[in-house]
Amino acid sequence: MEEKQSQLSTYIGMGLIFLLLFLWMQYSAPPKKTPEQLQAEQTTAATSANQQPQNQTAVPVVSAPAQSPVSISDTDKNALTTAKFGAFAPAATGQEQFVELENDLVRITFTSKGGRIKNVFLKKFQKVLSDTSGMDVKSDLYLLEDDQNRFEFELPVGGTATGKVLTSELYFTPSLNGNILTFRADAGNGRYLEQNYTLSPDNYRLDYRIATNGLENVLTQQELRFYWENHLDKLERNQTYERTMSSIYFKSSNKTDYCDCRKDDTKSLGEKPVEWFSHSNQFFNTSIVAQGFSFHDFTGEIRVLGNTDSNLKILKTTAVVPLQNGSANMAIYSGPNEFKRLQDFGVALQDIIPFGASVFGAINRWLIHPMMNLLAGFIGNQGIVILLLTLLVKLIVYPLTYRMVLSQSKMAALKPRLEDLKKKLGDDQQAMSVETMKMYSEYGVNPLGGCLPIFLQMPIWFALYRFFPASIEFRQQSFLWATDLSSYDSIMHLPFDLPFGAGAHISLFTLIWVVTTLWYTWYSMKQMDASQMQNNDQMKVMKYMQYTMPVFFMFFFNNFASGLTLYLCFSNILNIGQTLLTKEFLIDKEKIKAQLEINKSKPKKTSGFRARLDQAMKEQQRVQEEKAKKDKKK
Repeated sequence: MEEKQSQLSTYIGMGLIFLLLFLWMQYSAPPKKTPEQLQAEQTTAATSANQQPQNQTAVPVVSAPAQSPVSISDTDKNALTTAKFGAFAPAATGQEQFVELENDLVRITFTSKGGRIKNVFLKKFQKVLSDTSGMDVKSDLYLLEDDQNRFEFELPVGGTATGKVLTSELYFTPSLNGNILTFRADAGNGRYLEQNYTLSPDNYRLDYRIATNGLENVLTQQELRFYWENHLDKLERNQTYERTMSSIYFKSSNKTDYCDCRKDDTKSLGEKPVEWFSHSNQFFNTSIVAQGFSFHDFTGEIRVLGNTDSNLKILKTTAVVPLQNGSANMAIYSGPNEFKRLQDFGVALQDIIPFGASVFGAINRWLIHPMMNLLAGFIGNQGIVILLLTLLVKLIVYPLTYRMVLSQSKMAALKPRLEDLKKKLGDDQQAMSVETMKMYSEYGVNPLGGCLPIFLQMPIWFALYRFFPASIEFRQQSFLWATDLSSYDSIMHLPFDLPFGAGAHISLFTLIWVVTTLWYTWYSMKQMDASQMQNNDQMKVMKYMQYTMPVFFMFFFNNFASGLTLYLCFSNILNIGQTLLTKEFLIDKEKIKAQLEINKSKPKKTSGFRARLDQAMKEQQRVQEEKAKKDKKK
């Protein structure tokens, strides 16, 4: 009975480990849509497509009136315009104009209707999507390009019907002077509202200023409410991970926070001061940073769109901008998530890069990322950079690897004695387990000595899980057959989806990792005592777990960043090479046998743990002997 209970406890423990790993992967991986949700999304998309074609500008249709139109005089029109816009009535009509600011990195198009950004063209990057055959289709990459986007201020204007005027309804007069663009909305009698944009050279940064002139008696408050609605475009072929790594970020009380990436979410901060907020894709962002003041009454809202929608998400932000002497200065960044450029703002804007939280995020930001940048400064190919990083990690942990190989060699040296023990005890598994552990203790062998290098590398593995799909340095960087190290590699497109969200393709790096892992597991197991593996429940479970885990993870890694699977492949190959070379050239088998005999002859120090272990062994022997006596009586 005790033997069965021990076996059951072992299986339960291993089962819990598998369950925790599975739950962690499910939480980390993109959410799956139910068939009902997908059907509803398809129905909605089809209805929208019937109402208005996608990627086309809607053309207003004027129907013939049922009755004769009522003629409105110019006087009445002016009265209505004044009632709605107050002092800004002169800016209520006009012709929309487009103006551009440009440098070597970016071309920003502005519209005079609202005096806002119309779109941002990034010259050094391309949008990449997959067609139905799995082939990559590249095109120009634009941010803030959706016609449904809003970027406007609510002006508290007295003498109007609603007490407010939206800048999106006003026509601004543009004035371009080099890299400085000025928009002015006329409020009559020399009064105006001004928006000023200055594009930095060799950067994606705009210095932005909104100011009033002569509007002290027009504005009822010295603060403006800002509205921003951004329909995020799909920019990556792996849109499942792009969707889960896109969100609204903001910094308040010296802490960076964000809205939920996986579901609809709203965050409201009330009167808490906010230094900046950002609408971020997986690799690109548009951020607004306060200069010399803080936003307040901040609200961020996310709506996650379905797979059939042309966009990823809808991000909405509102905040109050206080005016100081009638103006407010801000900085706008619209470009790639490049760590150094974001860090240069000096307000922790680099925290929008989804490197992960807690210790894993810190490892990525301050250890792995600097190491990668250092290596990339000498090596032009990111795949070779990953190889060098893997080699560097292996060199750092090699002393532990040596101890692991040494422990395996000691266990191999004890195989003849364990085989003799097996012949003596026969099929008595419990007695075999007790005597085996006793022998390990006598000869100074730790059967778990090979686990330490694995456990020490696990934080790096968990960190790299977030690092590659978040680092723009690997975006669209090719190596061998992989065309994008920040996304999955594919050697075959499938007409169906694999289970567990593995995608509709085959990743060769993942297959290589599985094969090399299984081979290394087989090689390691071969060094251990075969009879012990067959008769020790814990060892058998460990054996099955080591063989099944790579197959289990194959579905998970198949759809993941090829940079990670490439790292794991390099890691396995280097493990195999280190193990074979160490055993061949650094391990003296005869010396090990002699050392084992010396260990056996040494008096053993009885620590508290050793005493408890000995007592447990004796208790197991006693129980086994009593069981044997009862069996004989029967």
